[in-house]
Amino acid sequence: MTEQEAPHRSRRGAGREAKRAARLAHVAASIPFITRKIPYYEVLDGEGLSLIEQNAELVLEEIGIDFKGDEEALRIWKEAGADVQGERVHFPRGMCRSLVQKTAPREYTQHARNPARSVVMGGKNTVFAPAYGSPFVRDLDQGRRYGTIEDFRNFVKLAYMSPYLHHSGGTVCEPVDLPVNKRHFDMVYAHMRYSDKPFMGSVTHPLRAEDTVEMSKILFGADYVDPATGRPRTVTTSLINANSPLTWDATMLGALKVYARNNQACLVTPFILAGAMAPVTIAGACTITLAEAMSGMAFVQLLNPGAPVIFGSFASSISMQSGAPTFGTPEPALVLYTMAALARRLGVPFRSGGALCASKIADAQAAYESAQTMLPTCLAGVNFVLHVAGWLEGGLAMGYEKFVMDLDQAGMYQTMLAGVDLSENGQALHAIREVGPGKHFLGCAHTQANFETAFHRSALADNNSAEQWEAEGSMDMAQRANAAWKKMLREYEPPPIDPAVDEALLDYINRRKGSFPDSNV
Repeated sequence: MTEQEAPHRSRRGAGREAKRAARLAHVAASIPFITRKIPYYEVLDGEGLSLIEQNAELVLEEIGIDFKGDEEALRIWKEAGADVQGERVHFPRGMCRSLVQKTAPREYTQHARNPARSVVMGGKNTVFAPAYGSPFVRDLDQGRRYGTIEDFRNFVKLAYMSPYLHHSGGTVCEPVDLPVNKRHFDMVYAHMRYSDKPFMGSVTHPLRAEDTVEMSKILFGADYVDPATGRPRTVTTSLINANSPLTWDATMLGALKVYARNNQACLVTPFILAGAMAPVTIAGACTITLAEAMSGMAFVQLLNPGAPVIFGSFASSISMQSGAPTFGTPEPALVLYTMAALARRLGVPFRSGGALCASKIADAQAAYESAQTMLPTCLAGVNFVLHVAGWLEGGLAMGYEKFVMDLDQAGMYQTMLAGVDLSENGQALHAIREVGPGKHFLGCAHTQANFETAFHRSALADNNSAEQWEAEGSMDMAQRANAAWKKMLREYEPPPIDPAVDEALLDYINRRKGSFPDSNV
């Protein structure tokens, strides 16, 4: 390329980038969540699913679930007709299922502060959210280190900028540079200020759940209460994990009660590593998961009939040699398919899946294992997909490069879930007539009209010649991803927020922080 050609090439490149940016902005604005147009893939017939349901009822009735450290929960169950013996609750056959099916909504809307970003959970809808809970972060420049509030804000911003994440998530990484008893304020505020997508609340202490509710009231103002029903609008969906096997602890129950009583959605999820928290068999893991999830969702309905719930399943296996969690293996995929079908039979939204891997870095192992979890996730019909972007090291680390690599794949899954276009344009008969035998379609009117949107184009994959790839630095995928997330953060612009609302949020945070002793709550 000559010096005279370079400016023209640069302008053409800039033009392509501008068009691509405009196209992605259109996608972000027009697709707040995915509505699937492909069938569900199921691995068990009705007889097999009924067997697991019967086994779960046996577990609930004969073995029971422990509700530890929460006298109120035990009293509520006893008054509802359960057999309470100490901290163990035995449920009459069909009790939990009946409570869930009677009042839990099949679908619900989680409202975002930007109404165009609100998502509908359940039905044929799929919502993608970033990874959650990692104490470490990793990037090519600094390697593995503890997460900070700056990292937390960065991941919120990256999630906000992506057209392929519909939800801001929750604890995208742990900001360990902040005190445990106060960091939830900065985390929830980051979701509220640096994004206008839906978000998750704090669950590590009931008081932190209450702070999330109070901050949400400030953020949404008069829109927090639905005038038609007089009930709070659902503006948070928060993760409530069972202490598997067959146990609910006081911390999770405390947060669950706060959110349920305020009509905020509870994502009720047994955390299963088969072989440790459940039997090693697929059917056994499914039985434990169904029993635990139904008991938690039923408890929500006892607290506030009609409060939204999501049936969660996080199931993986462990290495029988080392005991370490493994991901991307066939057995958890079979659990996922089965649990999705069971959730549909129960009639509630379902959460599972994600781009899960055990790899420490964004390498081939990470890609293989993540794909082997995300593909079943999409085929099975998961409604809320946590851990779509960033997951490394079995969830211990949040990777910057992995984050944008996963975003790239999320866009492809979004296209796959859209199914086959059978419109007149999709059928393309006029193009076939125009071209006829022995010619090509490159210059026909249909191709010219559709070429910009005809195929999903990866933002990171290199499809150029080997010579061009070498001339541009011979970068691998992780190196290209490193440049991509830095560019995204440079170009980030925060969504607008009412200054009075922002001031009120900061005032609430400062007052609450000032009331805390130095020791952790």
